[in-house]
Amino acid sequence: MVVVRPFEGIRPAEALADKVACLPYDVLNSQEAKDLAADNPYSFFHIDKAEIDLPPELSPYDPAVYQKAAANLQAFLEKGWLKKETAPMLYLYELTMMGRSQTGLVATTAIDDYVAGRIKKHEFTRPEKEVDRINHIKACDANTSPIFLSYRKDAALQKLMADWQTAHAPVYDFDSFHDVNHKVWVIDDLTVITALAEGFAQIPALYIADGHHRTESAVKVGLEKRAEQTNSTESDYFLSIIFPDDQLAIWEYNRVLQVPLPADFFERLAAAFTVAKSGVKKPAAKGAIQMYLDHTWYTLTIKPAIVPSDAVGSLDVSVLQKQVFEAIFGIMDIRTDKRIDFVGGIRGPEELERLVDGGTWNLAFSMYPTQMQDLLEVADAGEIMPPKSTWFEPKLLSGLFLHDLETR
Repeated sequence: MVVVRPFEGIRPAEALADKVACLPYDVLNSQEAKDLAADNPYSFFHIDKAEIDLPPELSPYDPAVYQKAAANLQAFLEKGWLKKETAPMLYLYELTMMGRSQTGLVATTAIDDYVAGRIKKHEFTRPEKEVDRINHIKACDANTSPIFLSYRKDAALQKLMADWQTAHAPVYDFDSFHDVNHKVWVIDDLTVITALAEGFAQIPALYIADGHHRTESAVKVGLEKRAEQTNSTESDYFLSIIFPDDQLAIWEYNRVLQVPLPADFFERLAAAFTVAKSGVKKPAAKGAIQMYLDHTWYTLTIKPAIVPSDAVGSLDVSVLQKQVFEAIFGIMDIRTDKRIDFVGGIRGPEELERLVDGGTWNLAFSMYPTQMQDLLEVADAGEIMPPKSTWFEPKLLSGLFLHDLETR
């Protein structure tokens, strides 16, 4: 049973929402953020990736970057580009991409639920990435980026939210990156807020879809603030956007390699796969992987006999990791090995062809996307997926909601 709680949100002035909102800080590098924020003083990149306003030779993890983020946040508030609510609210955030919509409840969730395992994870985190967000949260005294959570659908909760959308006009309605439409509704009726909170109190668990590093960082900051006995309880909660599982789309997370191929490469593949030239660029179902090599697409059909029965081992990404990356190329840690990189499915298989044909990489694998049911089962089992197993689209934009920790 989880806690879902309203908060006094910090959000953009209505006329500026499309100018403030930006992609998440962790899906692009500093130069890409700088290019996107060029000639746009309202861009939230000035807060979430504040290194764009500092000399390029400065590390993005330099203390000056976090100080600049805090200063920029204060400037946005002083200029009225961002405004803080005067009472606790909930919000609805709808994203529509390619005719498919998903609506999440924007709220704060409890660090105690995460510690107790009621907010479940499916990935490991890297300490250096945690430290970055911990420093950012502390400097800004705010959760500046939301955690993307999911839950098993609940008809009563869906009706409450849908009824509010039908009866009220959105405060934001704009199109942004990748032709995604973004709409936001403010829920300011205490009766509805209470009903939603009580409804979620009956939900046994929430699941991290995306944002494991942000979650770990927010929880660690909250526990530290609690130990310091600050006067605010806001740091006991972190900013979240919570979507029903049936509305979410996981895209494939493809792989590219730069490796010498052994002379018996295809024979070694045949131990775990049925291999055939096919010309097919994207798998149609679980159990098939498309491989691109020397301008040719092959279908690798996983042999059932080599598939483990556990939730993690049976994933296509796990089979590929064990049977190819480890067994053939000795790539044991795909998070750190420089011979491998990852390409989000939104870029399409054509991007894999471009990377291989251009010589940057010599081998590519196009995956069937992990399914939401797979993610839930892994998390329920307390297991961890291989890195880069899921790619969610559309991305939740940053800058539309901030949560003030109020510990200063």
